[in-house]
Amino acid sequence: MGTLSSAAVAAKKSSLTPKAIISQKFGSKASYKVDEVEESFPNECPGLAIRQKGRCLYRCHLQLPELSVVSGTFTRKKDAEQAAAEKAIEMLGIHVKENNPTEEEARDELVDRLAYLFSSEFLSSGHPLSGHFRAVLKTKGHLNGCIPISVMAMYDAKLTNLCKHINPEVESNPLGITSIILSAAEKLSGSLLPLEDHLSLKRQSPHPPDVLQSVENCESTLPESFEIQAIRIPSSVNETIETLVLNLSSASYYLDVIAEALGVTEASRVQVSRTIGKASSEVRLYFCPKQQLLDQSLEPLEVHRVQLQGSLNVRASYFAGQEVYGDGILASVGYVWKSANLFHEDMSMRTYYRLLINKIPSGVYKLSREAIFVAELPMVFTTRSNWRGFFPREILYTFCRQHRLAEPVFCIPNSSLGTSTDPHGTCKKLKVTEPSEEGKKSPVLAAGGGGESDGLTGDFKCEVKIFSKCQDLILQFLSTKAYKKQTDAVQNAALKVLLWLNLFFRESNISSEKLSSHAKELGIQFYSEYFLKEFNICPLVHDFWMSFATVEDGLLDRKHMKANDDMLENVVFSLNMGGQASGVNPSSGSLVCIGYTSCLVTEGGMKEHLESNEEFEFEMGIGAVVPYIEGIVTQLSVGQSACFGAELPPLEFILAAADDSPTTISLLSSGKCSLEHTITLLRVTEPLEDRMEQALFSPPLSKQRVEYALQHIQESHALSMIDFGCGSGSLLDSLLDYPTSLEKIVGVDISQKSLARAAKMLHSKLNSKLDYKVSSNRIKSAVLYDGSITNFDSRLCGFDIGTCLEVIEHIEEQEASLFGDVVLSSFCPRILIISTPNYEYNVILQKSAPQNQEEDPDEKNQSQAYKFRNHDHKFEWTRAQFCDWATDLSRRHNYSVEFSGVGGVGDVEPGFASQIAVFRSKEENPKNVEIAHHCKVIWEWSEGDRSKSAL
Repeated sequence: MGTLSSAAVAAKKSSLTPKAIISQKFGSKASYKVDEVEESFPNECPGLAIRQKGRCLYRCHLQLPELSVVSGTFTRKKDAEQAAAEKAIEMLGIHVKENNPTEEEARDELVDRLAYLFSSEFLSSGHPLSGHFRAVLKTKGHLNGCIPISVMAMYDAKLTNLCKHINPEVESNPLGITSIILSAAEKLSGSLLPLEDHLSLKRQSPHPPDVLQSVENCESTLPESFEIQAIRIPSSVNETIETLVLNLSSASYYLDVIAEALGVTEASRVQVSRTIGKASSEVRLYFCPKQQLLDQSLEPLEVHRVQLQGSLNVRASYFAGQEVYGDGILASVGYVWKSANLFHEDMSMRTYYRLLINKIPSGVYKLSREAIFVAELPMVFTTRSNWRGFFPREILYTFCRQHRLAEPVFCIPNSSLGTSTDPHGTCKKLKVTEPSEEGKKSPVLAAGGGGESDGLTGDFKCEVKIFSKCQDLILQFLSTKAYKKQTDAVQNAALKVLLWLNLFFRESNISSEKLSSHAKELGIQFYSEYFLKEFNICPLVHDFWMSFATVEDGLLDRKHMKANDDMLENVVFSLNMGGQASGVNPSSGSLVCIGYTSCLVTEGGMKEHLESNEEFEFEMGIGAVVPYIEGIVTQLSVGQSACFGAELPPLEFILAAADDSPTTISLLSSGKCSLEHTITLLRVTEPLEDRMEQALFSPPLSKQRVEYALQHIQESHALSMIDFGCGSGSLLDSLLDYPTSLEKIVGVDISQKSLARAAKMLHSKLNSKLDYKVSSNRIKSAVLYDGSITNFDSRLCGFDIGTCLEVIEHIEEQEASLFGDVVLSSFCPRILIISTPNYEYNVILQKSAPQNQEEDPDEKNQSQAYKFRNHDHKFEWTRAQFCDWATDLSRRHNYSVEFSGVGGVGDVEPGFASQIAVFRSKEENPKNVEIAHHCKVIWEWSEGDRSKSAL
């Protein structure tokens, strides 16, 4: 039979790191020396005479009296030191006992732990649970000194973990833990007094007077009485959430006050949840069922089958991560480490709804940006320097923590070693629990799905696995696309999982077929049995969840990141734009900074401010903001503003942003309301590729390419020209500023947003008074087509000259080859000019690029030549690769080809910055082609009938 004094020390056990074990054995005799080493890799750029530097890695030398060891290389110093220590432990044969006790060992440790918790030493400690022990000493009557077992279980992790070792099924059942603790307390019957009727424990004998005096001397400095605001969550979903006031006192136990608010007489009847929201917060859910039954006839291991009586509180259960019966109270109050004061904060409706949306992937991102009405979880991860808000990996960690799941496991498969390494370079073995036979019948797959392209080669792929707390595999994702950096592989893998999870929360009534279809599209495999077990309650809470612009089909289609005019007409109303156009417009890939204000507006003109941001940055074209916001910003130039109305977002978003919830609810119930946005475009930062080029070339490289094409147009006396991949029409626009023989110009692109910008620019110039109707400009017709440059359309055939400037690198290599065949065999322009970046020139460009203070350290350490110029580039060719491709095309399609470029000098290493191939047809007569119209006319203009717009 144990006693308090004999067991207090035995309870203090902890697992040690390898470095701590070495320190215990050798102390100051262990010497660590960490050296920097440079990562080496083969030169992937043939003909490049510039040495490429690798990342900075670390290797640790550990010197011990008996031996010396050297670790492998790691990206972090502390990982290298731990690896060296672990290697030394293995070589020395030191046996490290794993903290995985048997059931009997766990029962013995549980008895020791209880003895320590009721000791005088623990009462004076800074542990949060000790605050509860001190508080119950103030309780009057027979419950003086009685500590509720539910409080002990929730505030002492060691106690709970030992109960899980004894019976893993007590994870979500408080009565199961209560029974195990009561059983352990019986072994301390000479020291502890179990009060089974009250589900509490107390000391048999009081603490020594000197201990009690020291406790009194450390009394809190809180006022004698004070109020805090909490949230009542009714059991019935038909009843509304409401605020309530708790009157607390420094001379009493706060759980007694919460018990009274829940309709029971003592704190021991109150169940306490784990913390909700941030791990460091004291927000907890307090509840008690209408009747608690503890059947003493049952064996301790069977008590977990006893059900709590009362109605299931769906909303409270969703927050607590366990079944909650009856009404619940959400409060931010409790004892914290090393403080005698009772910590407390007011809870509001705004806090409640922010906690609610923080359980949704997109909600986590919105809150990280403090932009609930504007920000959206991006569809693409480009670069760390352009990303704003929580990174995808951080969001996934937060999501798993909010839903009481195990931490997500990220692995970088290493095929040569047959192991997996985490992104920090340490080896990580995965624990995989196979699903049951029922679960195996429906591993809803996705393996081999088209989630990612196989065309881009690289070094790192990332696998993500998400497990339940019981280590059941819920879902997994393995990227089929390889990345040059580990961090990019990890962040992109996390984002794919988040996008799929977001779909589940966005559409509460989504069918299993549609969920499976999107999983396959992304390459995600999930096990329906375990997935639904963890998330079946979510649709009941988020039953009105909608996206601002719901995507019905094609989760990965980039067109959903581009707001066209039709979408704006359906979502946005009362649009007013003002301000002088500066000519500086945002484009895909650019960093945009806006200032905005969002207000709730009634039909009667009443207005309430909800959210504002003086400076809000985001990257264009990746879905980082609500689609209609990006659609409006696209139409602005720096300095201009827009004011417009939009339909209301989900109610939980509105109340998560509102400072004054009662006023907001009153306005919403007064009649029809809408959301009013006022946006000002403050600045536009061009994509990295443009900044690099402008830093080195004057005029900029983009302008030099246009001037090169213009020279060939003038020399060829061409009457018609087509620009393949015209984008926003920079080349077509420039043609109108110079005298040429052209009478017809055509542009083709797949971006309607870019075509709309090109149409607006061309329309303005071609319809200006007479500035461009002089003899120097002979344009009689202009057409813009929406379509792919790899699809045949007879209207694109037979032009005198064709251009394709810096386009092919934005499509996969096989598509670039297809374009070359289609354009020379079917479109057959008399002259074709193609330009593309020279990969060998990247070292010079990237060394001259302005440094971004937010640039990822890993990116700075890596070879700058190792990166493409733009995150959207699917490939970049060396001069030899480009020459081979173009020469083969010309030979097969009866064209001649000559090579040149702009930026740099052709015969000086590493050649031109932009390499150019000029193809000339050897056939005099145009080919006869069949009529086929696969492109859509977006805009058309003729000299006779002015403009005809299809926008």
